[in-house]
Amino acid sequence: MSSTFLGLETALRGLLTQQYAIDTTSHNITNADTPGYSREQAELSSTAPVEIYGLGNGAAGDLGTGVTVTDFARVRNTFLDAQYRAQNMQAGYQQTTAQQLDQVQTGLAEPGSNGLSAQLSKFWDAWGDVSNNPSDPAARQALVEQGDNLASAFQQLETSLQTVKGQAAAQYSSITGPNGQVAQIASQIASLNSAIKSAQQVGEQPNDLLDQRDQLLDQLSNLGQVSVVPLVDGSMNVKFGDAAQPLVADTTVSWPQTLTSPGGQLGALLNVSKTGGTVDTYIASLNSAAKQLANSVNALHSSGTPSGVNFFSYTAGNEAATLTVAVTPSQVVTSTTGAAEGNDLALQISELRGGSADSTYSALVTQIGSDDRNAKLQSSNANTLLTAINNQRQSVSGVSLDEEMSNLMSFQRGYQASARAMTTVDSMLDTLINRTGKVGL
Repeated sequence: MSSTFLGLETALRGLLTQQYAIDTTSHNITNADTPGYSREQAELSSTAPVEIYGLGNGAAGDLGTGVTVTDFARVRNTFLDAQYRAQNMQAGYQQTTAQQLDQVQTGLAEPGSNGLSAQLSKFWDAWGDVSNNPSDPAARQALVEQGDNLASAFQQLETSLQTVKGQAAAQYSSITGPNGQVAQIASQIASLNSAIKSAQQVGEQPNDLLDQRDQLLDQLSNLGQVSVVPLVDGSMNVKFGDAAQPLVADTTVSWPQTLTSPGGQLGALLNVSKTGGTVDTYIASLNSAAKQLANSVNALHSSGTPSGVNFFSYTAGNEAATLTVAVTPSQVVTSTTGAAEGNDLALQISELRGGSADSTYSALVTQIGSDDRNAKLQSSNANTLLTAINNQRQSVSGVSLDEEMSNLMSFQRGYQASARAMTTVDSMLDTLINRTGKVGL
């Protein structure tokens, strides 16, 4: 049966529902610039009808009783979230690679007057000067000094590369350490999992907590590959990189773990710092150039008179860092005859300019420059794609003030209409209660 006050109750539900919708819109507007905020909307549905009977034939019918709010839902697209995190991993990898190669490029100092190319050129010039005047002590002294400068240039560049490698390794250890960024994010996600579960168990909708968790997953995806498995109780498992176990399993954190190919920022740091990685490849090429330089000069220098005297010395396997001049100015060999004015060997050594050592080093400079340019290009492309995907995600989850103002006007009109309906029902009840039975009024 229908209550006399049913219309009043229906209008009241309309008032309250429109008020909740207005409150939700206000919440969206005030959080329009809040990082990580997902817009919310009041989910409306009609309430259960009441059964009434016809006055004439007794036929039953259902009379609607109004509207209610069933949920305050976050507007979120999980597919776009997964796309964003995958691209964020790529952006983190490319950007970090570009930063590391920038440091390598800076250490080269090429082209420039202090770079190794310039020192090689001056070294060959110095041998040319000695060949012009083999007995001149000043020319011999200048040659030895330039040899020292060249050896120092090799050592400094090798040290610079080792520094880049060491800094990358230190940064990797800092991020992945027991108190590093990964561990902190994992701990926060586990805490949020617990809070979200507790809230949902008592029927609450913890939208703000869900936003915080998604924001942490976004941050984590820049460091390495992230995949999530939602659980029925509102919690989730989070797998990170290629670790054997989930980083976060419900409320349990398993860290640190061994990573071999994590992707993201950590993947770039690992590639730079690991044994046989990018920097080690550059050092191997630099060692090859130093070895070729020393061997080619020594082969000619030691064939002169006196014989068996090497101009350079080095330690095998670590040539660039240990390259040194092994002779004094008076020990410099200029000819096969040993004559004071003999210069045949000095000429031959000066003609090594542009040979294997120069070519190997030139190839190294070209390789580093090419790698650096490619990394910057890839970083730019990755960031462009990331921005595009984020714009798509924001078009779904972000707050549009124009849309919210339109909704606000619509809910306001609905509230006014419900209030008008309540006033009408109130007037009808006033007539029924206070005027029924009075004749002639």
